[in-house]
Amino acid sequence: MLNSIELARKIRLHALEMCFVSKGSHIGGIFSCADILAVLYSDVLNISPKTQNDPNRDRLILSKGHSAPALYAALAEKGFFELSELLTLRQNGSRLSGHVYMQVPGVEFSTGSLGQGIGVACGMALAAKMDNRASRAYAVVGDGECDEGSVWEAARFAVENELDNFAVIIDDNKMKGGELYAPKVDLADIWRGFGWNAIVIDGHSHDALFNAFDRAKAFKGAPTAIVARTIKGKGVSFMEQKALWHYRNPDEQIFKAAWRELGGKIDDLLSAENRSLL
Repeated sequence: MLNSIELARKIRLHALEMCFVSKGSHIGGIFSCADILAVLYSDVLNISPKTQNDPNRDRLILSKGHSAPALYAALAEKGFFELSELLTLRQNGSRLSGHVYMQVPGVEFSTGSLGQGIGVACGMALAAKMDNRASRAYAVVGDGECDEGSVWEAARFAVENELDNFAVIIDDNKMKGGELYAPKVDLADIWRGFGWNAIVIDGHSHDALFNAFDRAKAFKGAPTAIVARTIKGKGVSFMEQKALWHYRNPDEQIFKAAWRELGGKIDDLLSAENRSLL
């Protein structure tokens, strides 16, 4: 069983290879949320391939749906489907679309239109409350996504219904699409203003993430917003906080250089064809 650090490494390596093979990616945002997903799937979420249809399972919505490869990689590593399927990303007939698709085992809801995932997760948390279930709901959203009005409608709804079984994790990489920006108002202050329990952490520190999720579970009477300060393109020096890597696809030279920086080994490759490149 992979620990969170090793799972995060695998998520980044799988996503890099998936994006290289498919020639389609949002690799910067994929890498910025890899640690968040690794911690959630390593030892936070009450979910497994055997319990994916259990009404008492936890629910996770990746609302920033363009980071789908990170979620797919996490699910494959946890055994929801075969690792080899990851290389079908964006191919005709594949269920691994470029944005999160709910026909993939372990995926709760299709996302891609920003601002919608948090509302769905609210409904899941409310249903659990109404049914007296112990399950929790989580939504991972982007900081740029927080410009959507639907995010704040859901935020108010969650407070009014005291959804303390609900946590939102904001992937706060200070980039909207392919542009760096300097927010005039602190995101945590906004969430607190809506009545949420807000926690600010280093989104790449697994200890900080585990602690924040423990605090969210312990907090009663209101939902929790975890503002995770992250770096777009985290893990590859020439991609970090570079607007270019919001959309750009890695070519062979970039793939090899990034693979080495991420500590990739021959045995980590999913494609036998790519072994000749290294």
